[in-house]
Amino acid sequence: MESATRLPTYLITGSNGLLGQKLIGLLAPRAALGELRVVASSRGANKLHDIFPAVPFVTMDVTDPMHVRAVLGELAPTNVIHTAAMTNVDACETERDECWKQNTTAVEILAAECAALDAHLTHVSTDFIFDGEAGPYDEAAAPNPVNFYGGSKLAAEEAVKAAGGRGAIARTVLVYGTAHLYGRSNIVLWVRDSLRAGKALNVVDDQWRTPTLAEDLADGCLRLAEQQAHGVFNICSDELLTPYQMALQVVDHFGLDGSLLTRVTANTFTQPARRPPRTGLIIDKARRELGYVPHSFQDGIRLVDEQSG
Repeated sequence: MESATRLPTYLITGSNGLLGQKLIGLLAPRAALGELRVVASSRGANKLHDIFPAVPFVTMDVTDPMHVRAVLGELAPTNVIHTAAMTNVDACETERDECWKQNTTAVEILAAECAALDAHLTHVSTDFIFDGEAGPYDEAAAPNPVNFYGGSKLAAEEAVKAAGGRGAIARTVLVYGTAHLYGRSNIVLWVRDSLRAGKALNVVDDQWRTPTLAEDLADGCLRLAEQQAHGVFNICSDELLTPYQMALQVVDHFGLDGSLLTRVTANTFTQPARRPPRTGLIIDKARRELGYVPHSFQDGIRLVDEQSG
């Protein structure tokens, strides 16, 4: 009887990050109403106490199997949404051991523990598992990563599948948005803040992506968790844009000086990691099976503006 009446319990890894914060923001009001339990977790200190004081927090190193086992055993979550990852593509290329540890080993550990506890796992992956020669891609497309980050995330997907538990993989693309005490930038904030400061920018116009508002990704992940979905789902927008095209929309919305933007090609830059030229993901499956509907990029910029000023 106890298991039949137990509230759904959501454990969010990487709760200090952009996606983690958005998920806590969706779940905290429902937890306050007694509909579910939500627990935030991160390796570092809790950055969300000021804005979500009622949400319990646990420190958890997802790369430590004993620690993960102890925390999950204590919390007995019904759902784990794994957002923690090393996402700096160039750092992953030069710090390969750390990248593999955070992006692959951690997922192997979590997937095994979730399977043992019969907890549903939602794992966040990336368009960078593809080589970018034939995008945008659907869920059945054959992966072929061109950098170490993409390889580590593809191996993580395979670990989720091999664990044999209940779970879903959410592939996403170029996430943007605003967050509390979050130091990393993204395409919208980078262009807005640089041009406001009068800084000229070189922006690539020969790479294509389907940019993802953080709120949309959080909504998609929560739909996967709530619906106990199985398999791979693309969670992003349906607009295929280059970074330069995105930058022009940022300029238009904020009334910035577009003359500070210079349209360039990817070979203008020397970077440790190769980038796939044309990825983007097709979201028909998520629309059909999850009821997922993303914001337009223009509406996403507007939301960022409202939240950050």
